[in-house]
Amino acid sequence: MKNVGMKPESYRVATASSELLAPAHCLQLLADGNTEKGDALKTARIAGILAAKRTDELIPLCHPLPIYRADVDFELLVDRVVIRATVETIGPTGVEMEALTAASIAALTIYDMLKPHCEPHELIIQQCKLDLKKGGKSHFKRHLRQPVSAAVLVLSDTVAAGRKPDTAGRSVVETLTEAGFDPIHYQILPDEADQLKGLVLELTQSYACIITVGGTGIGKRDITVDTLEPLLERELNGLMEAARAFGQKRTPYAAMSRGVAGFIDRSLVITLPGSRGGASESMAAILPALVHIFDVCRDLPHPGGYE
Repeated sequence: MKNVGMKPESYRVATASSELLAPAHCLQLLADGNTEKGDALKTARIAGILAAKRTDELIPLCHPLPIYRADVDFELLVDRVVIRATVETIGPTGVEMEALTAASIAALTIYDMLKPHCEPHELIIQQCKLDLKKGGKSHFKRHLRQPVSAAVLVLSDTVAAGRKPDTAGRSVVETLTEAGFDPIHYQILPDEADQLKGLVLELTQSYACIITVGGTGIGKRDITVDTLEPLLERELNGLMEAARAFGQKRTPYAAMSRGVAGFIDRSLVITLPGSRGGASESMAAILPALVHIFDVCRDLPHPGGYE
């Protein structure tokens, strides 16, 4: 079963359809709601909705999801009934299978209720297909349309002294690379306020996005936020709110992060936690917004690559 624990939740919708070919007298029975077993369309609607809600029990590798809406509608044509199922959720994965299952089960229910009224070869279920999906990575992009320059600065006395390897910063570089950021500057610094301030102000002349890793906690040497927050000209509090909310569902320690984000001149500066888990979870939470900023906010010309 695919791990979706690191995927941010988003609003998702899927619409699927199927068709049941039937003779004219059977279609009239559907219109009248008068088959031998009762009103087939009403029964099929309930069956489809129940199927959407229980898809994870029917298809082995589907994740259970909260279903916020499941509707099944019908269109009677000359030689067929068209079934359309729409399913909505807010979750880490899509509801395509729920919509397809709803459309399929609704068609099978109609088939079952019409079969006493015709020959088997006169009923044909065909063309069950996905018509629409919204949300997730297909809607909220996680890859830039064109390269954007970025810098990743790791703040750690122990890493700078060579006493332990950096994993958190490297994970951020990896995520940025996969998202299309290029070039990416990577540097390790000790927890020294003057050195950090001078380097960040220098990098704002050349890099569109500057991400620090480490120094967002409550220790005496956690100086990143105290150093950079006064430099921010336009804060983007929502980025760090999203990162903390995402992390809080995975570890109670996320609440201890004091990270901030905002613009210094025309460069977006983001301060992430120094643990690999905290940094990677934060990037998972904010990456769609980060891509959107550089893809859509065209009023932010910068020599770093997004003019």
